[in-house]
Amino acid sequence: MSPGPVIHGRGAQSGAVPTRFGLATREADGDWLDAREDIDGPGPKLRTTVTEEHSKTIVTFNKSPDIMFDRSINAYRGCEHGCIYCFARPTHAYHDLSPGIDFETKLFAKPDAARLLRETLAKRGYKPAPIAMGTNTDPYQPIEATYRITREILEICLEVRHPVTITTKSARVTRDIDLLAEMARHRLIAVGVSVTSLDPKLSGLLEPRASAPVKRLEALGQLAAAGVPAHVSIAPVIPSITDEFMEAILSEAAGRGVRSASWIMLRLPHEVAPLFREWLGVHYPDRAAKVMHIVQSIRDGRDNDPDFFSRMKPTGVWADLFRTRFRLACKRLDINRSKLELDISQFRRPSPHGQLDLL
Repeated sequence: MSPGPVIHGRGAQSGAVPTRFGLATREADGDWLDAREDIDGPGPKLRTTVTEEHSKTIVTFNKSPDIMFDRSINAYRGCEHGCIYCFARPTHAYHDLSPGIDFETKLFAKPDAARLLRETLAKRGYKPAPIAMGTNTDPYQPIEATYRITREILEICLEVRHPVTITTKSARVTRDIDLLAEMARHRLIAVGVSVTSLDPKLSGLLEPRASAPVKRLEALGQLAAAGVPAHVSIAPVIPSITDEFMEAILSEAAGRGVRSASWIMLRLPHEVAPLFREWLGVHYPDRAAKVMHIVQSIRDGRDNDPDFFSRMKPTGVWADLFRTRFRLACKRLDINRSKLELDISQFRRPSPHGQLDLL
């Protein structure tokens, strides 16, 4: 992909046509789409659209051996935050949509999520374990302000005493602090906020519609003050772009009462790799080659390592350096001294129709 005019306010700079699922590239066939640039003008139309998706299930179970949860909920598909490095971008290709611009402009919402969750939790064979939210797309992206699907899910989980973990890049999470604080009182919640840098200009390029770094740090402080277990995630660490902020992010979070932290090295699966390379060429052409050289040095010479176990464990001198820096900073700041365990023993199975079982 060769850099073209900068698309301001979005992460991806092109469409990244999906080809992995045998979907044919569209050919001219004489309909109005062939002339759409003449009609609408050149370039992509960047208005965000939302399609309501009526799923049959809402809880996704997995057997991945190297992640810490076995079930998750994604209330939305696609994410308007537009993080250029987002590993979830390729999922839009399943819909014959671009993992690039389409991923951040053509969104899907699941308004039936709360009802479907209640039905799942009511099944006699269901066994509780923490449900992870924010594993694929952000549960507090901008359209949550309208749909409130994440809040509805949390209301049910509080009602039936089911534990939840949340990962977000949005300060909007504090709008549900009443629910989160009550869930924390019952040891049912942990909230992670991802902070990649402390530079608002850089953040505006990397993750253009996510909350500004200072807003995320303020959200962490509000959560911690409310008694909600708050976790700062430095994810991803991008060599020669964001790694300089690692210690400062930890220090800022610790100063706001956060005592749990983690970091994740940049991953570039499938279509994310060419999109990220294109982004480097547009915004950081002076160091694009250096960044990708380091990335490949920690991924066994590849843009990405897709293998279980090793995909989350980068190797080499750069990875060792980041790992050591993180460990020493956490030790100095008294972070990660203890591990939170959420409580599954309080779970009360609901009826499918909205009432708890009597016995």
